Amino acid sequence: MLRFLFAAILILHGLIHLMGFAKAFKFSEMSQLALPISRTSGLFWFLAAALFCMTAILFLLKNESWWMMALPAVLLSQFLIFQNWQDAKFGTIANVLIAGSILLAWGSWRFNAIVDREFQAFQPEKGRPAEITLTAEALTGLPPIVQAWLERSNCLGKPVPQAFQLQQQGAMRTSPDGKWMPFEAVQTTRIAEPGFIWKVDVQAAPLIHLAGRDKYLDGKGYMLIKLLSLVPVADAHGPETDQGALLRYLAEIIWCPSGAISRQIRWETVDSLSAKATMRYGGVEASGIFTFAPAGDPLRFEAMRFYNRKNGATLEKWQVDIDPKSFREFEDVRIPARSTVSWALESGDFDWLKLEIQSLNFLGAGKTAG
Repeated sequence: MLRFLFAAILILHGLIHLMGFAKAFKFSEMSQLALPISRTSGLFWFLAAALFCMTAILFLLKNESWWMMALPAVLLSQFLIFQNWQDAKFGTIANVLIAGSILLAWGSWRFNAIVDREFQAFQPEKGRPAEITLTAEALTGLPPIVQAWLERSNCLGKPVPQAFQLQQQGAMRTSPDGKWMPFEAVQTTRIAEPGFIWKVDVQAAPLIHLAGRDKYLDGKGYMLIKLLSLVPVADAHGPETDQGALLRYLAEIIWCPSGAISRQIRWETVDSLSAKATMRYGGVEASGIFTFAPAGDPLRFEAMRFYNRKNGATLEKWQVDIDPKSFREFEDVRIPARSTVSWALESGDFDWLKLEIQSLNFLGAGKTAG
């Protein structure tokens, strides 16, 4: 609804500029405009009208670069208004509104351009290497329940991917009593060279959104969140972020089960339905426990992770619970599509993220076992 309202403002504001064009070429007396307008100036009024109308079309088509057309439209319009201030001064109100929207659109465009370049850097190298097929022999030495998981996930006999890409949607909140905010996200995760990049857009309130990028590269974690894609509200990095990013990477191998045989991951049996995974990469080590259903489906991952507080981060129990009814096949691999992420705090459990995978694609093949 707001999209169509803004487009209507653009079109109406543009059509009003035709009054200056009509008066200049004497198509109409236009009593609303007392001052004379030259034909040259009239052509500029027509150009402003055309620019606003073309901006509206690009905006309705969801072209991210619509603001590039709107910017010269607003500048030209305001210049003409200054020249005819007595008659046209109220047009400044529309221009200020449109200029604010241009600023927000530019912020989103700039943020997306930066993150998209990072996504490109995360793509597997061009030229597929010889494919490595996951065989039953490669599972030797793994806890029996982990072997059952990999067999049930339909990974055996398939190439081990270099990376995977996915799209998510869900909701998150920042406090136990906070409101749930819907989000959409895309992610690329590398298996051959551990790392991920996650871009999220969170609808915090009507007309207010948060743009975020979470990245794990070369064993280091980086988290950036900007209000309206412009104002930084979080820019985290350092040892605590590194540990958290590694744990997130480890937990998310449920979406690429063959990644469990990575040489960076060491498995230990806890009991018949649980196994401890320890990952060391980039000089950082972290571990967590996976719990499985008897048939081998993963149901939970839990670990001690740093929880950010005003007085400093503290180690708390971090937990990923999988919806056992959400298992689906993506490219013939069985994985869970829905999960909930929570903190087990002294004050009580804090569910803060609910997500669902919309699509998932595996990319390339490479050596992950060693």
